[in-house]
Amino acid sequence: MNDLTQGSIAKHLMQMAAFIAAGMLVQTLYILIDLYFVSRLGKEAIAGVGAAGNAMFIVLALTQILSIGTVTLIAQAVGRKDQADANLVFNQSMLLSALCGVAVIVGGYLTSNAYLSSITADAATLAAGETYLHWYLPGLALQFAIVGMGSALRGTGIVKPTMVVQSLTVILNIILAPVLIAGWLTGHPLGVLGAALASTVSIAVGVLILILYFARLEHYVAFNAAQWRAHFSTWKRLLNIGLPAGGEFVLMFVIITVIYGAVRQFGAHAQAGVSIGFRSMQSIFLPAMAVAFAVSPIAGQNFGAKLAGRVRETFRSALIIGTMIMIALTLLCKLSPQSLVKIFSTDPAVVTVGVVYLQIASWNFVCNGVIFTCSALFQGLGNTWPALMSSGMRILTFVLPALWLARQPWVKIEDFWYLSVASITLQAIVSYLLLRGEMRRRLNFAPVAAATA
Repeated sequence: MNDLTQGSIAKHLMQMAAFIAAGMLVQTLYILIDLYFVSRLGKEAIAGVGAAGNAMFIVLALTQILSIGTVTLIAQAVGRKDQADANLVFNQSMLLSALCGVAVIVGGYLTSNAYLSSITADAATLAAGETYLHWYLPGLALQFAIVGMGSALRGTGIVKPTMVVQSLTVILNIILAPVLIAGWLTGHPLGVLGAALASTVSIAVGVLILILYFARLEHYVAFNAAQWRAHFSTWKRLLNIGLPAGGEFVLMFVIITVIYGAVRQFGAHAQAGVSIGFRSMQSIFLPAMAVAFAVSPIAGQNFGAKLAGRVRETFRSALIIGTMIMIALTLLCKLSPQSLVKIFSTDPAVVTVGVVYLQIASWNFVCNGVIFTCSALFQGLGNTWPALMSSGMRILTFVLPALWLARQPWVKIEDFWYLSVASITLQAIVSYLLLRGEMRRRLNFAPVAAATA
């Protein structure tokens, strides 16, 4: 356990963010490695894998429900010095992870064809997406176990073991991808099926390694079979914090689905370009997102210890660091977007779409950083409903206008990106104002507690 209620806030942020960024990078590399090798199979394969990859947002939504609830409750328990509650939360989180994993596999196989049919541009794209998703679903289900164990460690202020395990799994994925996708050594290329299988096998190995770590090395939180009976009051606590955070990812899934459906009229090359642009943006966001991910356990521990000043300092420091990172990333996408897109495709039509997407979308990078930081503070404070409210605004400010635009004969693909910039800017403003009000209400601790800080 790492006590985050003592020492420099900025130092805690940077140290945790460095390990979290490394872990997030290797997670993103699962998709990017697959995309790199799949891109050699043609634009339909790229678009199909991209469309199937969007289903990850549903899984991310479910994992975030558990992850955010687990990190917040364990961090607050650590701040209160309540190890028993931290252990109960961990074991109930793992029980829910197992149940959600089963639900994802069953639900995914039942609905994948209908979902992909609704957004893909042609039969070849549909076939590639369906093949990829069917073989990746077991890996997505196993993500719940990795997220549950990693979140418990993050709540106690420890992030290095998760990063190490994720690094090992991505190395395995890098080894398996060319073997299974392109048929290196074997002479039997499996195409998009191999891409999915490489990720699934790698994730399974990661789960086994983390289980061994908890069994042999972790002492503050541990597996306890007696605590795997359903404890509904703990479920309620987890879900009350996690559901709104998961709802944000569901909204993101809706938005990305709308985008894919809207640009279908421009052809498979447009969907491929959007897929590459979006994945590239996700990748370069990692440093800023890592800082935001570090905010939650730091704010949570200090909130649990009733150190209001340190909670406010956490927000200020993270906002400054995140903004500086996002400004640098904006300049990168303004000056050299081709360097990001051409890694995955040399098709001129695909590259053009990806470049335009990054050039326009980069205008809201700083606003995205503000949103990330505000959401993380809401998590640390234990109330994520305001973050869901600000995200929900995008149904009115982006989804409905985008659906209208898609029906207009004069619409250009860039119109959707400009609309997105405007809606995210508004969301950032609302998130900041909501957070200011939340901090005024929840950080009003007794004078004695404030003096202790």
